[in-house]
Amino acid sequence: MASSEERIKILQMIQDGKISPEDGAKLLEALNRSAGLRPAAPRGPAPSDEGRYLRVRVTDVVTGKAKVSVNLPLSLVDAGMSIASNFAPEIAHADIMGAIRNGLSGKIVDVIDEEDGEHVEIFLD
Repeated sequence: MASSEERIKILQMIQDGKISPEDGAKLLEALNRSAGLRPAAPRGPAPSDEGRYLRVRVTDVVTGKAKVSVNLPLSLVDAGMSIASNFAPEIAHADIMGAIRNGLSGKIVDVIDEEDGEHVEIFLD
């Protein structure tokens, strides 16, 4: 079953205005579906996805203090990518998911936003 911590993170993103309530509902639904179907679903996540996560870290460049720390099971990433494609249709959803399914791991994004003073890192592990 999905942890209450994952649910709280989604609700916090809605409260902070980072995602819309509709998108939050979709994420919660995907989380519930993932948790409910995982043990008995004939088409569950690929074995290589078991225990793997997409991790997003945003830190303040000056203080080094974490601003955002999100860990998503890869079983939810596909649903998240579908939502993200509404905001950034130029993202190659199928290519990214293919790379993930083929075992891509490690740091995949490392960006410093000097204007906002943020360091954004995205990892697959």
